[in-house]
Amino acid sequence: MNNLNYGIIGNSRTAALISDRGRIEWLCFPDFDSPSVFAALLDRAKGGSFGFEVSGSYAVRQSYVPHTNILSTRFSADEGEFEVLDYMPCYRSFEKEHYLPAELYRYIRLVRGRPRLAIDYAPAPNYARGEVSLRVTPEYVETCSSYDRKDRQYLYSSLPLDAIVERREITLEKDEFLLLSYNEKAIPIDIEREKIEYCRTLVYWLNWTNRTKKYNCYNDVIERSMLVLKLLSYYNGAMLAAVTTSLPETIGEERNWDYRFCWLRDASMSIETMFRVGHVGAARRFMKFIQSTLSASHDFQIMYGIRGERTLTETTLDHLAGYAGSRPVRIGNDAYRQRQNDSFGYLMDLIYQYYRLMPGTLDEIEDMWELVKSILDNVSENWRNPDKGIWEIRGEGQHFVSSKVMCWVALDRGARIAAMLRKHACAESWREEAEAIRRDVLEHGWKEEIQSFSQSYGNLALDSSLLLMEPYGFIPAADPRYRKTVLAVRKALFHKGLMYRYNNEDDFGVPSSAFTMCTFWLIRALYVIGQHNEAKTLFNQMLRNGNHLGLFSEHLDFDTKEQSGNFPQAYSHLAVVNTALLFAEEDDRLGFIRP
Repeated sequence: MNNLNYGIIGNSRTAALISDRGRIEWLCFPDFDSPSVFAALLDRAKGGSFGFEVSGSYAVRQSYVPHTNILSTRFSADEGEFEVLDYMPCYRSFEKEHYLPAELYRYIRLVRGRPRLAIDYAPAPNYARGEVSLRVTPEYVETCSSYDRKDRQYLYSSLPLDAIVERREITLEKDEFLLLSYNEKAIPIDIEREKIEYCRTLVYWLNWTNRTKKYNCYNDVIERSMLVLKLLSYYNGAMLAAVTTSLPETIGEERNWDYRFCWLRDASMSIETMFRVGHVGAARRFMKFIQSTLSASHDFQIMYGIRGERTLTETTLDHLAGYAGSRPVRIGNDAYRQRQNDSFGYLMDLIYQYYRLMPGTLDEIEDMWELVKSILDNVSENWRNPDKGIWEIRGEGQHFVSSKVMCWVALDRGARIAAMLRKHACAESWREEAEAIRRDVLEHGWKEEIQSFSQSYGNLALDSSLLLMEPYGFIPAADPRYRKTVLAVRKALFHKGLMYRYNNEDDFGVPSSAFTMCTFWLIRALYVIGQHNEAKTLFNQMLRNGNHLGLFSEHLDFDTKEQSGNFPQAYSHLAVVNTALLFAEEDDRLGFIRP
């Protein structure tokens, strides 16, 4: 299977991917960036999984419990029917603290008849390194790997534990449960406890979605993508790019990266989207993470670990076959060493929203101001230098137009913040520097011979990131140069209903898959230059490229429209939300009343 037909569950500590037949094929314990316990996604033979075996007569369908991140997989046959409700506990305790244990419940609900099933429990801890030992006790099944015997997992169940371990067929006669925990439980675990956890988690998600703004059209699309973005947020405010590692951009190729980290660019864009639809708390937590992480050192990076780690050494797991045979499998990401000058533009745009709409206490405002000054000193010093750009080119640095534009955004937003705080000298200095960047881009980035801005000062290639010049305010949609750029980018990069990010050769060759987010960027660009019908038609086509649950990965195959790349992707889902809001907010402006 080369398509990503998975659902995701989680609790802002870790997450699991569950196939459309109810099999857990990716789970890291106890945190997002911990070694995997199940990784069949990356190696079907060795990786480990946790599923249900039923006869071929069973039909299986999957959906989310409405307005939640609780996943339902229903198995139906003439002899009976049962539903598996997968979730990770997530709720506020009586002390008003969030309860986010490293554990996963599988609530097996009898619907009718006497269905038969077997449990296939095959953990492979520590990325399937070492031999797995399994010990059955009266309370739980304990597993660990010879690679690290201190790293253990505990399986509790209302079903007979020996029947689980021996994979014996079970006839379901009442509701049952399975609980996989990273810790040995300190309290008795039974079906009543499981139901309490389920109800608390259900209420948590219903309350969370209730705080999301509602729209007349595309509300279900917006809500599901927002729920995905929530699952990609670590409880301290950090945002992951995705929960997986090494899912290839194109099957069989080597563009396979670990995305379980916090990129300033991706995170800032995701948080701004969450803030836009009502989730101020996520923005506040991210700001605290940024302050604690970046204030510790003025040697800024483009990305950090989810606890603020600075060193993210990249290694390969050569014993794993890779997704659909695509190797290498990587953990860690050496991109943390790169210079990407555009990252601070996205972050400063978010910090500007913080000052405008959600300022904290006086000491927080002053702490943030010190960070702003440090960031803009860095931007002022480096914007004239080449960098690796938004796409993290691993070859020689270039003068990317999108990087220059986002440096302009950083200084423009900094000047606005300085004006708000009546720091007039800073405001004037940063405005002058921003204007210098604008002149530089207009002189060196616009190419008369192609009637468009180009990817970099030194080439005539087109790049989807040029479409961002308008939404960040560098150039208005009415400017003929922007309109010409949109049309040129579409002509060069739009292929079989999808967008390349660029199609000139890089250090790995010519990209061969569509970058999901770029098609959404094109939709917005077409919309703002007045081609509303074309934009909406393309948006509806794009929504059909999500999987059976409406989830998106990073890439799409031009021919088959199958998904590839790390999954689910924050970039893709924030683009879904922001594009849907174009049409939803237009609908609201036209005065339609929600019943």
